[in-house]
Amino acid sequence: MSQQNTPWHAFATPILGKSVRAAARILKHGGSALPGQVVEKVDPGFLARTLGQLKYGVVLVSGTNGKTTTTRMVTAMLRDMGLKVFSNPTGSNFTRGVVSALLNEVSVSGRLDADIAVLELDEAYAVHFVQQVRPQFSLLLNVMRDQLDRFGEIDNTANLLAKVAQSTTGTVILNREDRRIAALADQVRPGVAVKYFGLDASLRAIFPNDDALHAESTGAAEAEADATRGSFAQPVTADVTDQEGHPERIPADVVLTRIGDHQGEFLIDGSNISVALQLEGIYNIFNAAAAAATVRAVMAHTELGRADNASLAKAMGQVTPAFGRGEVIDVNGVPVELLLVKNPMGFRMSLASFPPQGHETMIAICDEYADGRDMSWLWDVDFTSLRETGVAMVSGTRAWDMALRLEYDGVQVDTTDVELEAAVERFVTSNPEVPKHMYCTYTAMLRARAQLAKMTEVPDAGVGR
Repeated sequence: MSQQNTPWHAFATPILGKSVRAAARILKHGGSALPGQVVEKVDPGFLARTLGQLKYGVVLVSGTNGKTTTTRMVTAMLRDMGLKVFSNPTGSNFTRGVVSALLNEVSVSGRLDADIAVLELDEAYAVHFVQQVRPQFSLLLNVMRDQLDRFGEIDNTANLLAKVAQSTTGTVILNREDRRIAALADQVRPGVAVKYFGLDASLRAIFPNDDALHAESTGAAEAEADATRGSFAQPVTADVTDQEGHPERIPADVVLTRIGDHQGEFLIDGSNISVALQLEGIYNIFNAAAAAATVRAVMAHTELGRADNASLAKAMGQVTPAFGRGEVIDVNGVPVELLLVKNPMGFRMSLASFPPQGHETMIAICDEYADGRDMSWLWDVDFTSLRETGVAMVSGTRAWDMALRLEYDGVQVDTTDVELEAAVERFVTSNPEVPKHMYCTYTAMLRARAQLAKMTEVPDAGVGR
């Protein structure tokens, strides 16, 4: 932990933060980051002091895709293992969001009743975080093109995550299938352990990275077709070689070997374990491998001891979808599935994981700061899978850009409406007997959920607008 001078008024920080939070809720800004912003101004050391109470420190989760679901999985699994876990609510992945979440959990005296924290951090804000708090564990998932106006090219994002690896004091868990992430092993400090999660070679073509952005994507579609029939995906040849042309295999702590309909098979300590998952989408099965590797690393450093395979399988199987990641909201008996999209590969994997047949589709694209201003990445997404069914509604501040992109792929759009709230209500209430898919960028998702909350019961995601 970094050392910060404790101001004389530090004793009052929790009370101040809780008061601001209560006022924000009264003014209909519930879950906003305002309390965190205020506390960061008046007491910059609050974050480090509070997290410094934790017996097992902090698990930091970062990367381009999968942060929220994987954080949710690690949190739930560690709780199942017997630990008291603090985690930041979905979407609150800036330092001020973490502070706001802490204010909701600490007592008025500033005590945090937890053994460990599992925190999702935006790639850029993770760097600010580690300047205040050195994580005991870091899980670094992947590097893909995302919010180019903020991060620039993906090597810049990798450099941000390198600072996280350099600041970690215990164990760094890396994705061996992403060469930029795997290379961060060279950045860790002496004495810090490095663990990996990975894929069987037969699955690599199904989970391409940004180095193969335009690679053939039939692997994902074929895998999803197999999965919906209840079978495991068939192997797809995807040899990976080093610079000399020899097979390159970094030993991984957890390897995803097969995927099926809400099923994954994982190789751990030489044994294959099959897990039935509640999570939606084939990409979340790989996130489960990341979560399992992290939980194994954490538990090995606790008094409770190492997590056995049976406990891991049971814990993985109990995790439910996170906000906007295959989350299903019932509107008058109609299932509305919310799917967050924010970069080319994530959008492509979502389209492959959620076949449009038998559903109506809506796409909502906004370009606020949290989404990234540059929407040119939409041209790197293949939308041809939507040709057969078309898209019922396109909305958001960049609705016309999205509609134009679909036209170039020969996808018919029934309605384009930049007024998002009105578009959501119209989309959900028309043809009420047909299930819905809603693909949304982050701020579009928040607005869509807020509108749906006026129509039905929607769980509190713990995020503000």
